[in-house]
Amino acid sequence: VSNYFLSEFNMVCPPPVKTEVVQTMGLFHDIVSESCENYFQRYRRRAYVTPKSYLSFINGYKEVYTEKLNSINEQAERMQTGLSKLMEASESVAQLSKDLAIKEKELAVTSAKADKVLEEVKESAEAATKIKLEVQEVKDKAQRIVDAIDIEKQEAEKKLEAAKPALEEAEEALK
Repeated sequence: VSNYFLSEFNMVCPPPVKTEVVQTMGLFHDIVSESCENYFQRYRRRAYVTPKSYLSFINGYKEVYTEKLNSINEQAERMQTGLSKLMEASESVAQLSKDLAIKEKELAVTSAKADKVLEEVKESAEAATKIKLEVQEVKDKAQRIVDAIDIEKQEAEKKLEAAKPALEEAEEALK
């Protein structure tokens, strides 16, 4: 009976295992029948195992097997999806690592160029500072000269002012 009902049922196993499952179902039916007889002997109450209960057992097995198979297939699909995502992530990480290595090389070259430009700017700034100091010294000298000339001019103007009345007297005397 179990061979008939399970022959068309799709089970994921080799044929010898399926044959053993069919035989085991018959064995379970026999064990339940014996247990019912033992129950009667012990408690004087009858429990019956009918062909319908055997068919229910087979159908229950098919339902549980189908549910578990679907559950396992679903979990396997999720695992496969997870593995493919992990592989994609691994490839992405590898690609990003390559890109990072390239960018680090570019950064090192750019950093060296920037250091060179910075060095040139420092040298230019130092030269500009030197020139500024030299110009400041020349300016200070010129300012001292201008100040000295201004002092001499003021002294000359004082002397001229002091000599002006004498000049005017001399001009008066000449007239």
